[in-house]
Amino acid sequence: MTQFAVNTKRRDPYKNFKFRVKWDGKYVAGVSKISALSRTTEVVEHRHGGDPSTVGKSPGQTKFEAITLERGVTHDPDFEKWANKVWSQGAGLGAQVSLDDFRKDITIELYNEAGQLVLSYNIFRCWVSEYKAMMELDASANAVLIQTLKLENEGWERDVEVIEPTEPSFTIPQD
Repeated sequence: MTQFAVNTKRRDPYKNFKFRVKWDGKYVAGVSKISALSRTTEVVEHRHGGDPSTVGKSPGQTKFEAITLERGVTHDPDFEKWANKVWSQGAGLGAQVSLDDFRKDITIELYNEAGQLVLSYNIFRCWVSEYKAMMELDASANAVLIQTLKLENEGWERDVEVIEPTEPSFTIPQD
């Protein structure tokens, strides 16, 4: 059984605004929003022939929900390059999908307020099922232009090698 180190001094839960995404060994620029990591296990109901009044339940197949990444539109082509590996406009016969590398493992890292790594999740065999190059344009809006990737995946797990850090303490100089 895995043991998690516990910081008994920390009383506040972690905030959701300090995070980074990594794939292909490098951090992805500008990701501003990530949907929840979610999994659902189907319930298989069954009954025993000699017990007609109750229904037993056991776990069935587990599904991992798609993860959506959002970021502001820039000249960084990483989202588009990955999306194009799943389907490429105008590719010749036999070259529509990059079967060798259209799947990637990604890592989501969460940091505390001091910028220390506190949690990390590895998401396995992701591929792009939906790509929005840019959202709706509106001449009367005042917003950042956003692009999204929807990633199908085959599961995720917490990286238990990432332990809770000792939180820094600063002394304030006295006059």
